[in-house]
Amino acid sequence: MAQDAQKPQKSVLLRTIATPLILTAMMVALALLTLAVGSRPFNQTMIDIFVRVILVVGLYIFVGNSGVLSFGHIGFTCLGAYAAAWLTMPPMMKELSFPGLPDWLKAVQLPYGPGAVLAALFAGVFALLFGRVLMRLSGIAASIATFAMLAMINTIYANWESVTAATNSVVGIPIVRTIWPYMIGAIVAIFVAWLHAVSRFGLALRAARDEPTAALASGIDIPRVRLVAFGLSGVVMGLGGALMAHSIGVVTPDTFYLGLTFITLSMLVVGGMSTLSGAVSGVVILSLLIQGLRWLERGVPVGNTTFALPGGLQEILLGVVMIAILARRPNGLFSKEFVWPFGARDRRGPALAAPQTVPEGDA
Repeated sequence: MAQDAQKPQKSVLLRTIATPLILTAMMVALALLTLAVGSRPFNQTMIDIFVRVILVVGLYIFVGNSGVLSFGHIGFTCLGAYAAAWLTMPPMMKELSFPGLPDWLKAVQLPYGPGAVLAALFAGVFALLFGRVLMRLSGIAASIATFAMLAMINTIYANWESVTAATNSVVGIPIVRTIWPYMIGAIVAIFVAWLHAVSRFGLALRAARDEPTAALASGIDIPRVRLVAFGLSGVVMGLGGALMAHSIGVVTPDTFYLGLTFITLSMLVVGGMSTLSGAVSGVVILSLLIQGLRWLERGVPVGNTTFALPGGLQEILLGVVMIAILARRPNGLFSKEFVWPFGARDRRGPALAAPQTVPEGDA
């Protein structure tokens, strides 16, 4: 009898873990494709995709599970990128760019791996500090408050010249060209998001998203479970910012503002805001679409002539494609999770193959 009772639990675990395993296989396939192509521009394109996967998955951890739209998470990406610069740049370069840094920090020069981890934790600490205030808000008030947080971070970093170099470009960050650190970062982000989704905090947060009155009545502390997701998503966004800094070797505050905010939100919404599969797939699909439009803008030889899209048409066509997708599929392209065999199931997230009720004591 005990063995019979364990069989459903094993089946649930197998169905639940299928999502991150399939997405991991997708990341490995992209990395192997990059090695097979052997092109430096293609390598950089794939690095950009892996970084965007980290950012969009970080956004999904909070937005997808809570249902609260956040315009401020790119602020944590900014924190992570500058922290990586402080930790990994040569001391001489830091003396020139950041004269206001403490002497002990100027003397530090870590490898990019430990630097990225510490940068992620740095962003996570600030996410918890901001979240203590913001997570008591709901709806449009919470969304506007997160945008105010983004504006505040951008203003501080664009004006604190002795510590951030203000609006000047920060150069000298070690550039990492190999694909593997970015692939590993994307896989880590995917598993962090999945582990949160299957945890009692993830279950409670989705219960609060779907039925807030019932969640409160069952004893769920909604600000607390939101804060956990907000802090964890801040860590992942900080990791994405650190790896983004190492992928291009230059950072400025404007890099981490409205443009990156809207492209990451677009990828999450188009892919499917409520699913981890949608978050990752939306990045891959829209990134390839953007790259294809850029390629057409540069010109494609056709016989004796060159066909090229007019400059600026890329943004227009991208907007048209996104509107067409959302008009036909308002919940995104992938409103259900990938499972074995490759397919889909419950549209509310990877953890919901397990019992959907949250025991009162777990909240």
